[in-house]
Amino acid sequence: MTTTVDIGTLIVSTPGTCHSHPRLAKTRITVENIAIDFNAGLTPEKIIDEKPHLT
Repeated sequence: MTTTVDIGTLIVSTPGTCHSHPRLAKTRITVENIAIDFNAGLTPEKIIDEKPHLT
């Protein structure tokens, strides 16, 4: 069974946090950081290995 997740609950932008850049909710990891890792050739599994607090 597939669970539907509203992406609006996963990515947030808060004034004063990470220069208001979009970031993963409840973290200080920006979407840009994830994109940089992915574009550098890291698989989603490798990114999670390097940031184990992410799921």
